[in-house]
Amino acid sequence: MPLTFTLDPAITPELRDGILDLWTDVTNAGGAVGFVPPVTRDEIRPGLVRQFASMVEERSRLLVGHDEEGRVAATAFLTSNGHPLMTHWIWLYTVMVHPRHQGKGHGRDLLAAAERAARTLDGVEAIRLACRGGLGLERFYASCGYKEVGRVPGAIRVAPGDDRDDVIMLLPLT
Repeated sequence: MPLTFTLDPAITPELRDGILDLWTDVTNAGGAVGFVPPVTRDEIRPGLVRQFASMVEERSRLLVGHDEEGRVAATAFLTSNGHPLMTHWIWLYTVMVHPRHQGKGHGRDLLAAAERAARTLDGVEAIRLACRGGLGLERFYASCGYKEVGRVPGAIRVAPGDDRDDVIMLLPLT
């Protein structure tokens, strides 16, 4: 079943809890979304609060995918670049699909929905994201049209002795 995507949904306690559950489950399944497993919802919560604050300040927009049961199944944050010389592109952060929905094409659907949303934003000519190397994520993003435009070797320390590349990907919209 396809996911239903909504840009800028109302932030309700149910949505907040659904995103916390998603972020926790994705991290604990090995997803590269800013944390290293094991994590709890309480460890994730400050990151989500920061994202919500960015939305209140109108620097970020939330894209949510719900499954057929109405559960939060996917998210991405489209975040403007605060640098005055770089307002022509946006960041895509916290790109997640719940493990129970992975392998069904929902990641591609999420990225397509993010691209559609970005195309509605005035002056936005590209989407930029960063991903953790060593997991094959750059191959997935490349298969969705993103191009690797930079790499910082060993920039992400997952654990002592386990450094990963920070891979920067870009999707031109023009």
